[in-house]
Amino acid sequence: MNAMTDLSRRGFLITVTAAGAAFAMNGPAEAADVYAPTIWYTIDRNGQVVVHIIRAEMGQHVGTAIARIVADELEADWAKTTFLHVDTDPKWGLMVTGGSWSVWQSYPLYSQAAAAGRIALVEAGAKLLGVPAASCTARNGAVVAGSKSIGYGEIVAKGELRSFTADELAKVPVKKAVDRRLIGKAAPAQDIPAKTNGKGVYGIDAKVPGMVYARPVLPPTRYGCKVASLDEAEAKKVPGYLRTIALDDPSDNVTGWVMVYGESWVAADRAAQALKVTWTTPPEAKVSEADLQARARALIADKSKGGLVVEDPGVDAAFKAAKTTLEQTYTTATALHFQMEPVNALAFEKDGIFEVHTGNQWQSLVLPWLATALGRKEETIVLRTHLLGGGFGRRLNGDYAVGAALASKAIGGKPVKMVLARADDSRFDSPRSPSVQTVRMAFGEGGRVTAMEQHVCAGWPTEAMAPFFMPKGANGVAFDPFAVNGANHWYNVGAHRVRAVGNDLANKTFRPGWLRSVGPGFTNWALESFIDEAAAEAKVDPVEFRLRMLDAAGKNAGSAPNAVGGARRQAAVVRRLAAKAGWGKALPKNTGLGIATSFGQERDMPTWTGCAARVAVDPATGAVKVEKLTLVVDCGTVVSPDGALAQMEGAALWGLSLALHEGTAFENGQPKDLNLDSYTPLRMSGVPDVEVEFMPSTEAPVGLGEPATTVVGPAIGNAIYRAVGARVRDLPIRPEAVKAAMRKA
Repeated sequence: MNAMTDLSRRGFLITVTAAGAAFAMNGPAEAADVYAPTIWYTIDRNGQVVVHIIRAEMGQHVGTAIARIVADELEADWAKTTFLHVDTDPKWGLMVTGGSWSVWQSYPLYSQAAAAGRIALVEAGAKLLGVPAASCTARNGAVVAGSKSIGYGEIVAKGELRSFTADELAKVPVKKAVDRRLIGKAAPAQDIPAKTNGKGVYGIDAKVPGMVYARPVLPPTRYGCKVASLDEAEAKKVPGYLRTIALDDPSDNVTGWVMVYGESWVAADRAAQALKVTWTTPPEAKVSEADLQARARALIADKSKGGLVVEDPGVDAAFKAAKTTLEQTYTTATALHFQMEPVNALAFEKDGIFEVHTGNQWQSLVLPWLATALGRKEETIVLRTHLLGGGFGRRLNGDYAVGAALASKAIGGKPVKMVLARADDSRFDSPRSPSVQTVRMAFGEGGRVTAMEQHVCAGWPTEAMAPFFMPKGANGVAFDPFAVNGANHWYNVGAHRVRAVGNDLANKTFRPGWLRSVGPGFTNWALESFIDEAAAEAKVDPVEFRLRMLDAAGKNAGSAPNAVGGARRQAAVVRRLAAKAGWGKALPKNTGLGIATSFGQERDMPTWTGCAARVAVDPATGAVKVEKLTLVVDCGTVVSPDGALAQMEGAALWGLSLALHEGTAFENGQPKDLNLDSYTPLRMSGVPDVEVEFMPSTEAPVGLGEPATTVVGPAIGNAIYRAVGARVRDLPIRPEAVKAAMRKA
């Protein structure tokens, strides 16, 4: 998209190394139709501000949030501020939307960019008004000096707008929290109308003249299958059928895919069902969920495996000297994304550029795959940006873009619109891997916690798709941080050990993926369930037990800029949550209140979150009804209140869905449940009351898309125990498991 006007004559003067992106500043004598203080936004002669968004929009209203950041710092007129989701270009640097990173990463970048523009506009406006710059202020899209004022649009048309050196830009001050006028204030999300009136264009809506349609016929497993034979006899009887091609993929993203082309998608779909394909298959074509879990248990038992994420001195000694110890094992099942829009892409070559139109969460990851698959340079490939009909991490893996591009290349670069059927999407989803975790705690005199260790085994999505993101542990072994985050908690437990173990069988059988909340979705299930069990072992109230360990001592003290206050802020969340939810008050029989807390996604961007779940258990059936979820969160500065609330509510309900309803099993190398008849997420009838409170804060804004997902499951599990004395250790929590646990209680 070409909202950025004539940038080449301005040049890129400033490089922002953290984002890998460049700032472009106007020369001092230039008056342009569009002023681009940086690459991140433009201002035209009418004072219209257009903010350039590199994050994917999948329902979280990220454009509105980032535009508010710019408009506040720039002192723009919100009524004249819009945003544009941009296509791939090296100047944008890293393009990824996931991990609850968008606002956290964007805030300092866009704030400083906007502050630079405001300074330049004030200086130029002062000259035009004939007053000293020190006597001017910027407000609501104008520079004001007493009774005089001049709008940003007029300044752009007439003014001489300064440039900044890299050193100057780095020293540009941003507003103090007390001076913010838009951040934290309610405003309608600008992208809602297009989503509700039909004007929004999703990947599945993309079209160009002359395109044909395609549906892939997928092999039995993700890896290792080769086409042995094709029989088109029945497919050729389908009206509108065009041809079938077995794809050759040098990037190994769509190995074994057979592409069926048609004049319409209906024709391609029916022909794909009629086509007969045989493959040679690897041993993983017989893998089951039980095999995956058994492999995980064996790997955890082998202490030589995995990377040490946390390794404090004295863990083994503390366990040897302990008065008592506690050990438990927790599991989670395979979970699918089931985003409403099946993955799809439109691909074609035009004027030497290979275009791929789709909705994607990690363009910077997919471009190298496309270059390898197509055998061409990245700069000759462009990913065109469209809305996502749900992402939740599935569209971080852009394998479908590769399939569409190869389908187009195979027929000479002509436009091909490829759409996966729902069952295809499920079979070749990038699921959240099943997991097994063993957690241990050592107690000394008086029930004091002296040591703890957590061993986490699951498939590693980062190893499968982005191994360059994998650090090395204390033992020199690389690990996937996104499959263990959350276990490196902020509790003071004495000597602490966290070991991350990759399930090699999982990674051979399927491509593990990042699903909303990623690792903390299962690490926190084990951690916060275990903390309640440890509290019972120590004969201490579960809230008090947590508060004792959230002492903000040592490494848990926190640090600037993102974790100021450390565990002290998590403790404040727990206290407020307990008071708000009525902790300790009497409840009806078979009803319980459970609590869980987390720091969200990552230690260097903690979102302090707590959940109290009130549940009623039917002792006859084991059925669990969640009556209310109460959540308290300290996410630092809240940029867009409505968007923040929606993120918390959506994440909490996703966590509830994963806790009680969602989960499948691998059978013969594939997920068993391929559609929403047997894979049954939370329905509207099961939605409880949800109450969310944001702790007031002016600290750095951190992530909100996922943290609430991580605390709901363990809060429900802990509530079940308090209701009927049944401890469940496997997700999802099925009624029969609750009944079995009641019999053991």
